[in-house]
Amino acid sequence: MYRCVFIDLDDTLWDFKSNSKDVLNEIYHQMSLGQYFDTFENYYSLYAVRNKELWDLYSKGVVTKEYLNHERFNHPFAQIGVHNEVLAQSINQQYFKMLPFRTTLMPHTIEVLEYLYRKYTLTIVSNGFEELQYNKIKSASIEKYFSHIVLSQTANALKPNPLIFEYALSLNNASVHETVMIGDNYLADICGARNAGMDQIYYNPQAALPLDQIAPTFSINSLLELKDIL
Repeated sequence: MYRCVFIDLDDTLWDFKSNSKDVLNEIYHQMSLGQYFDTFENYYSLYAVRNKELWDLYSKGVVTKEYLNHERFNHPFAQIGVHNEVLAQSINQQYFKMLPFRTTLMPHTIEVLEYLYRKYTLTIVSNGFEELQYNKIKSASIEKYFSHIVLSQTANALKPNPLIFEYALSLNNASVHETVMIGDNYLADICGARNAGMDQIYYNPQAALPLDQIAPTFSINSLLELKDIL
């Protein structure tokens, strides 16, 4: 039914939540942030909630990349009444240095990629930052599975904008009818692919409550379920 498979990277293949948290935990201790926060979990909870909000706004084109990076590292300090731009910027720089070399993948990623790339042309379609994504893919040793890596900065469009999917389709000389998109973000991946006219596979490992939005073409809780669909 399909010839091409588009796949999101962060939290679909590469375990962004785990890798990011591990890096921030190291930075927390390296930079003695315990003098400001009761525990790392206290710091991380402030960061994580705001980070998710900012990424949602970024994907909608409401905030810039620069604002996202500035705000997410300043936010935890602002919440406790500390204003230290230099420290927040140092955390930002260290985070960018460390993050792309973490290699934790989502469960069954390699097994499923081995299965898929023998049958389909695979393309990464990601909103992630160019200076991070290529190193993530290389460090995790998954670059060999993909014919193309499409990033929003290259396509000049962010998911869910249909233009990024159209750009990826053009690289593959493929039609929407022979392509399916796999991703964990309902707005960016599922709505974006639907708006572009292609089928979608919603990767929902937390088995969240049923969505009140339009149902995706397929929904899975484990990447292994892709073998039953593709």
